[in-house]
Amino acid sequence: MTETADGKRLRVVLAEDSVLLREGLLRLLADAGFDAVDACGDAESFLRSVAEHEQDMVVVDVRMPPTFTDEGVRAALVVREQHPDVAVLVLSQYVEENYATELVAGRTRGVGYLLKDRVADVAEFTETLQRVAAGGTALDLEVVSQLLSRARRTDPIERLTPRETEVLKLMAEGRTNTAIAQALVVTEGAVEKHVSSIFSKLDLPPTEHDHRRVLAVLTYLEHAAQES
Repeated sequence: MTETADGKRLRVVLAEDSVLLREGLLRLLADAGFDAVDACGDAESFLRSVAEHEQDMVVVDVRMPPTFTDEGVRAALVVREQHPDVAVLVLSQYVEENYATELVAGRTRGVGYLLKDRVADVAEFTETLQRVAAGGTALDLEVVSQLLSRARRTDPIERLTPRETEVLKLMAEGRTNTAIAQALVVTEGAVEKHVSSIFSKLDLPPTEHDHRRVLAVLTYLEHAAQES
């Protein structure tokens, strides 16, 4: 899909600091049927461009001037937050797990994270552009592989402090915050802070349907089963 419902070509804003790659991507976008309305060399000008245009999609390099660390992906996150209807495709030279995870957290529609090497396969890259523009998700297979590998090797309970682990153990026993406070001889306020920290460290953000207390307990029980 490279056209909107009214038949117009999908509009794209590109952010890439390498002149050669930027020009190559512009030609590729045009050949694929997209309308590249602007091409920027840094994150600041990219965000200004997004504010000025009515784009359907952005394609952004992870590392951009001035520090070449995370300016690009941070700008992509701003677009995702402020322009939820705009599809976001991030390009990266290397697999950077934290950036990939942060990009898809909270929104899995119209988002993609792809290694720059994939651009060389024009057919595959074009298909990825079209899928993300249509509201789909595209995660590079290398990214998926590393994320799964990290998940297998990382026990989330290890992120907790000894006191937080103790609080979670009492939660697993079905105790309320009041009962936990009495057992540990602390205030309920202290317990609430521990519980909030536990949710954060176990990557359990508030949702409409999931009960974080139950999910935290299930994570603890899984950990206990593996330890036994």
